[in-house]
Amino acid sequence: MRIGDLARATGATARALRHYEQAGLISSERASNGYRLYDERAVVRVRNIRHLLSVGLILDDVRVFLPCLDGDVTAAPPSDKGLQVALDRLTVLNERIAAQIAVRDRLQAALREQAGGSRINLAA
Repeated sequence: MRIGDLARATGATARALRHYEQAGLISSERASNGYRLYDERAVVRVRNIRHLLSVGLILDDVRVFLPCLDGDVTAAPPSDKGLQVALDRLTVLNERIAAQIAVRDRLQAALREQAGGSRINLAA
């Protein structure tokens, strides 16, 4: 199947598919006209990649799951390495959230200080 067919079958964009290919997560053959051609197994692989990305992993994290990307990634028992990657990503996300909350709180405090006794609602 061509890249547009794979994109339609998986909900990914052609750009995302080229990015996954560049990252070494999927592969294609080249037709004589230079078009990328993917086999049917790529549909499952791309869906699994998209699932892992949707839960917060990044492409570098997804590489750890290469051995199981052609199966049902959601039903497979997690490997120790896969669990560690997910826990590490969760730590990064929690740190980013905490940093954003701290920035929000500082901005809110600065606005309250500037607002003084005015009736500006800063709770939002």
